[in-house]
Amino acid sequence: MFLGVDGGQSSTIAVVGDDKGNITGWATSGPCNHTAGDEGRRKFIRIMRECVGQAASLAGMNSGKLHFRAACLGMSGGPDDKAGLLSEVFTAEHTIVTQDGRIALAGALGGQPGVIAIAGTGSFVYGENAAGEPARAGGWGYIFGDEGGAFNIVRQALRATLREQEGWGPRTALTPALVEAAGATDPNHALHLFYTPDWPRSRVAQLAKLVSRLGEEGDPVAEGILRTEAQNLATYTAAVRRRLWSDAESVNVSWAGGVFTSPIVLGRFRALIELDGGTHCHEPAHNPAAGALILALRSGGISAIPSSPPLKHP
Repeated sequence: MFLGVDGGQSSTIAVVGDDKGNITGWATSGPCNHTAGDEGRRKFIRIMRECVGQAASLAGMNSGKLHFRAACLGMSGGPDDKAGLLSEVFTAEHTIVTQDGRIALAGALGGQPGVIAIAGTGSFVYGENAAGEPARAGGWGYIFGDEGGAFNIVRQALRATLREQEGWGPRTALTPALVEAAGATDPNHALHLFYTPDWPRSRVAQLAKLVSRLGEEGDPVAEGILRTEAQNLATYTAAVRRRLWSDAESVNVSWAGGVFTSPIVLGRFRALIELDGGTHCHEPAHNPAAGALILALRSGGISAIPSSPPLKHP
């Protein structure tokens, strides 16, 4: 059996498949992106045991110490502090612990070379060419970057409401909507609430759906924020393309992450990417967890591509 895991900031997904590429078990659990301190390490091991164990059980594997022919785990926040903890969860003949961009690309393009733009709570773009050379852009975190990510979308929306409140910005439907969603009395109150532990970045980022809805309903400020963030993601993508391919080469691009459920963001992103006739935008074939399984299979010398409706990208 083979294991693929997508360990993210908001959730962990594990998939188990056989040597034909058939997905035989999958499960989800909480985030596993932090391992700082004893508490963080204990939480990481607990989440991984829960998620991998449930997927393995559904696949018909015996409980107890799990063993796989190969495993691939893509981890948000980097793999270095997590690889050593996995021996407490399972063993494998081959284990790959890598960054989340690599598994997202493998899933979206079925293991083929190309570029993927990832926009969830944060954002970055990752690419690999046919020679296996990697490049990335963005992913600097919420203080110094993450343009195009959900948290940054909400940050820009809140800034717009504060400008309106202070009299140096246009009126926008974002103001009453964000104030109500935050349970605040006005934009300044919402600002202070977003600095409290009750509003971690993941919760603030969920309000990006509200910005998307108002943009679709025609609020020009909300629409402008979404279009700008889509352009930022396209700029990252173009930078990765230039680093890995010549202008004459054809390149495939896909996307992953909840921000792309916004029709404005996705439509603007695709339009900008396809301005370059040699760059082609594709609907993602699989989610990142299935991409991790593809890489696990390859490490075992198997080129099968998994297919399972529940794991299709939304």
